Amino acid sequence: MSEREPEVNPVMVTIGFAAGDDGKGVAFAMLDDGTQPTTFRVAFSLRLRRALRGRDVAYAAANAVTEALLERGVRSMVLRLGDERLVTDLKERAALPTPLSVPYVALRCRLNRFAEARVQAPAGAVGRDLTGRALAEVSLDIAA
Repeated sequence: MSEREPEVNPVMVTIGFAAGDDGKGVAFAMLDDGTQPTTFRVAFSLRLRRALRGRDVAYAAANAVTEALLERGVRSMVLRLGDERLVTDLKERAALPTPLSVPYVALRCRLNRFAEARVQAPAGAVGRDLTGRALAEVSLDIAA
């Protein structure tokens, strides 16, 4: 008889993110486990590709946040973000632009490390607020 792991309620994770023209980005993630929501910040960087219209930024942010969640010991989560294209990519497993291949595989690998992981869009008002915070920080870094 195998020992069964106790069922865990998924942590609701909403993220907002932005990156500057230099490829330096920041994501803010709000974790809601049903008790006291907490927010944390994760920096990331990428080689921006204008033709991808921000899809590369969404992948970089999602990869950075999921890695941080794993490091924090989160085992089950629902990730909400404001990029429906990324969600569609994960659900439909459609052909991707070549520059997104590695970030896609990296994200899939990270998601597979969770006992349960779902990705949803849209992120709603909380996501828009977190995105606003990320945009403000990126703007301040540009101005500095």
